[in-house]
Amino acid sequence: MSDSPFWNPKTETLPREQLRALQLAKLRRQAAWAAERSPFHQRAFKAAGFSPDQLTSWDDVDRIPFLTREDWMASQDAFGPYGEIPVTGAAGSIRMHTTSGTSGRTPLRALDSRKDWAWSAEMWCYALWGAGVRPHDVGYVAFGYGSFIGFWGLHNGLEKIGALTIPGGAQTTTTRVRQIVDFDVTVVASTPTYALRMAQEAEALGIDLPASKVHTVILSGEPAGSIPETKALIEKAWGAKAYDTAGMTEVSTIFMFEPADQPGGCHVIEDHFIEQVVDPETGREVAYGEQGERVCTSFGRGTVPLLRYRTADLVVKVPHTASNSGRTWDLYAGGILGRVDDMKLVRGTNVYPRAVEGIVRTYPHVEEFQLRITREGIRDEIRLRIEPAPTLSDDEWASMARRIGSDLADAHEGLRFIVERAATDELPRFELKAKRLVDERPAVPVPATV
Repeated sequence: MSDSPFWNPKTETLPREQLRALQLAKLRRQAAWAAERSPFHQRAFKAAGFSPDQLTSWDDVDRIPFLTREDWMASQDAFGPYGEIPVTGAAGSIRMHTTSGTSGRTPLRALDSRKDWAWSAEMWCYALWGAGVRPHDVGYVAFGYGSFIGFWGLHNGLEKIGALTIPGGAQTTTTRVRQIVDFDVTVVASTPTYALRMAQEAEALGIDLPASKVHTVILSGEPAGSIPETKALIEKAWGAKAYDTAGMTEVSTIFMFEPADQPGGCHVIEDHFIEQVVDPETGREVAYGEQGERVCTSFGRGTVPLLRYRTADLVVKVPHTASNSGRTWDLYAGGILGRVDDMKLVRGTNVYPRAVEGIVRTYPHVEEFQLRITREGIRDEIRLRIEPAPTLSDDEWASMARRIGSDLADAHEGLRFIVERAATDELPRFELKAKRLVDERPAVPVPATV
């Protein structure tokens, strides 16, 4: 098996017609399970006039009502602490993990059974094996190991493959970097932002990361992992190949991965997921090559049945024929492109954090950056605060700031970005998901109902 690029050769190369039949059979089973045991789904199905026995062809998938994050949170609030989507409570589960939380709101809480948790590791094995990880490797997980689900499943996936697995939780960045070198680590897992942070720390310590034994960096947790400029910086800093993956707490694991032989595109794990791409406004499925919102249906997690979940992730799906990896699974070109709610309107111009990062990361002397949007009188202003390398002279900074400002304006219909210099170590660092955009504009008041 070690000579095969596939973790599961049979399903990864299954002809499309057979794959569709497999997905439909699994969907019927999962929908029937939810209808029988989940109080939330029982009510939602009844309200939509849906019954699992209606799933007789692929066109019937759209009969299933959408599930949203707001639905899940409302269920938690009304039937705490876990809501009524799960088919069992704490007594039937062995794990509870949460999302990372947004804007101070209560994070989603997800329960897993022993079977669910084994499935989560299996999904990570697809990605790890596809990136070339093998039993002889030494894996290091640069992650805090808290209630946020993060890289828990990857840890178990490394162990399942047979790789020596080193948990890097509850330690300083300095300690983690030293351990990676001292323990002859060959595979490192982290967020893209933290991979760059560790590289900066190694440079400060005088450690030559490219000379280490690390040959693979597994990225997850941020869309930045699919930004070519960011990935190129990581690969140069580590002297290793970087691979993008994406998952979410709502399914307990990853749903896509970038294999060694398919750079720039992530295969959906289609024998375990149905991934639809819909227009965020109409909810109607869009064609291959069109950008839209991910809608996820999972077959593997039994405790929390996830059917037609609107993720708010922006993606572009392309057919499996765009790949030369030999897999028959469709791909997300460029991975996760951002979030439906990420876009900010500044003086009539759309600003996407991903697009800004793609420009900023072409400048090697940028250590960290932050976007701040303010309202000054009746005018919106957008500031890019940059923390440059400490060795950068004032003249070099002035030249770089002018060029970055010009590049950003060219990419944003002439919108002026105020580029400011931040002091060394002034801007926040992130181990998990980076939050580099701060919108300080006052909220628009909601008009009273007449």
